[in-house]
Amino acid sequence: NCTLVRVCALLSVPCVSAYLIYSSSVAAGAQSGIEECKYQFAWDRWNCPERALQLSTHSSLRSANRETAFVHAISSAGVMYTLTRNCSLGDFDNCGCDDSRNGQRGGHGWLWGGCSDNVGFGEAISKQFVDALETGQDARAAMNLHNNEAGRKAVKGTMQKTCKCHGVSGSCTTQTCWLQLPEFREVGNYLKEKYHRALKVDLLRGAGNSAASRGAIAETFNSISRKELVHLEDSPDYCLENRTLGLPGTEGRECLKKGKNLNKWEKRSCKRLCGECGLAVEERKAEMVSSCNCKFHWCCTVKCEQCRKTVTKYFCVKKGTGKKTHNPSQNP
Repeated sequence: NCTLVRVCALLSVPCVSAYLIYSSSVAAGAQSGIEECKYQFAWDRWNCPERALQLSTHSSLRSANRETAFVHAISSAGVMYTLTRNCSLGDFDNCGCDDSRNGQRGGHGWLWGGCSDNVGFGEAISKQFVDALETGQDARAAMNLHNNEAGRKAVKGTMQKTCKCHGVSGSCTTQTCWLQLPEFREVGNYLKEKYHRALKVDLLRGAGNSAASRGAIAETFNSISRKELVHLEDSPDYCLENRTLGLPGTEGRECLKKGKNLNKWEKRSCKRLCGECGLAVEERKAEMVSSCNCKFHWCCTVKCEQCRKTVTKYFCVKKGTGKKTHNPSQNP
């Protein structure tokens, strides 16, 4: 297809080879984006449901809201991140370290050197694969392409500088520095902040697919920083079930009230999912059975005991039905 032809031309490799080389990394990258989306929104009213993760421009299941913007950005970022990482791991014969700036002065007391992760390679290949999914030329397609680019900018914007000292007896008179990919969670955190500050683009109603309309759309999106997420529509009320839009609502959702190492967002999840949606919080106790005190016996078996632990969980229910309940024993 056209995407593959462009990749082949870019890298001067046979098309069949290009597809076989990169397709698995592209798929793995998209999957990492899905997993990060589910992590970032686990305790939000919209929790990145499976039906929201198709990157088709005109899917009847998709809206042009800020959640769609995040899905495109994190998916694009995941593909670029994985291609860049696999390049650094030596998975591709035609890709290696980015040493284009090595030897140049980067700042006071340090020079570029070492083996920087080749984000330029990851960016170029991911752009060809991901952006090719957009076949339209309307505002919706322009929005998706903008958010794809914002995802790629997020990977570049979260790169971390690592340095090594040089000098007599470790005096560190000069440093050699290079850029490395962060943990992908850092990219997810960065894009979640962008999601909260996403910009709504207002276009004239009835903007069609004429050359004049396409020009106006392009001008509008070009005026917005490529680092920002954009959307065309407001989000629906995720508190409520909406079968037409495929939204389950928050009734029945689990929330968090107590626990070690909970962040502020997690601690407020019961208020956000239940209280602010007009629902009560129901406490349920359950006895969890798990393997414990495992010991290795020569040779070669592992024997474990069965440990029981009572845990408390919290769920959103309609007001008037919320009460403490005890569920029968269950396995995790």
